[in-house]
Amino acid sequence: MSFISLGISKSLVTALERMNLTTPYPIQTEVIPAILKKKDILGIAKTGSGKTLGYVLPILMKLQKKEVMKDRHIQVLVMVPTRELAAQVNSVFLKFIHESALDIKTLAAFGGASINPQMMAMRNVNILIATPGRLLELVSVNAVHLSALKIVVLDEADKMLTAGFAKEMDQIFALLPKHRQNLLFSATLNEEIHSLEKVLLHDPLVIRIEEESDPIELITQSAYCIPEEKKGPLLRYLIKSQDMKQVLVFTSSVARADRVADKLHKNGIDAKSIHSKKSQGARTDLLRAFKQGMLRVLVTTDLLSRGIDIEFLPFVINYELPRSPKIFIHRIGRTGRAENFGEAITLINPSEEIHFAVIEKKMKKRVTRIACESFDLSNV
Repeated sequence: MSFISLGISKSLVTALERMNLTTPYPIQTEVIPAILKKKDILGIAKTGSGKTLGYVLPILMKLQKKEVMKDRHIQVLVMVPTRELAAQVNSVFLKFIHESALDIKTLAAFGGASINPQMMAMRNVNILIATPGRLLELVSVNAVHLSALKIVVLDEADKMLTAGFAKEMDQIFALLPKHRQNLLFSATLNEEIHSLEKVLLHDPLVIRIEEESDPIELITQSAYCIPEEKKGPLLRYLIKSQDMKQVLVFTSSVARADRVADKLHKNGIDAKSIHSKKSQGARTDLLRAFKQGMLRVLVTTDLLSRGIDIEFLPFVINYELPRSPKIFIHRIGRTGRAENFGEAITLINPSEEIHFAVIEKKMKKRVTRIACESFDLSNV
């Protein structure tokens, strides 16, 4: 199967080839032809399965046929739960628009940043990627109009419905034109998604991509048993001794993320923290630097882990355990993505052993313990 056989234009396929993307993922094989045929879609596929490209490519195909539009009347709306995901999806659109020299304008709009520049940038926008709250703000000041919408995408709908957006989503649905194409993507199919399906979708094509194997099977896991006060030296030792080049470190709080990053930096390891207390501009710059390999270590919290999607991330380190096994699995799932192997390391103090055993039981996987007595941590 090729992208050409799915109906994607030669110019976009050429752009794909320049990015070494030649074979569609299963979700793309199913979704692309259906979107081009104007079908409503309910796509159930895990994060990292390739769904973003699955809707970006056919949407760009559809918008190549230029229509005369009133200013600030967008054609495509992509709704996402976080500002990081909004920026990420926008970057995918921009990459293909640039590579294929398409006359299409996109904008990512989200809170945590001044609304005025976003209002001004809305002129002649075709595709708007937005978080629900900021979208409603833009509508309220007539910076954007939804009456001419052709396509509505809900990306990571399961996270939106569990993140306190229900009231805002109801307000947005009331503003949408009756005749439109709806594309709903979710990692899970739960009761909330079924309810949303009934409201949003018209005779949808349901596409469910089952994973051939547990995604954590692609991840090599190990755990180091160490007293709490020695976690910092051990973290520095592991990064230096294994010459780790791209490392995502998880902590349990903003304050701890700052302290860990600061200590790494003071010991000659290029590291920064990223969390909700940072400005949106700073977070965007840090993510870009980390993804491009210009920043060696990024220390974060679970709050921001949803927006950190890197296809070839080699290392994840749990400096502290999360509250639940589900969050732990999500954390380590930042590596071992898109059929690429990754390594997840967990630092455990004696008091965390019981909790980690619960996590192992949930994963149905025993993690190899590594003793640290032989490590020389005195000079790191």
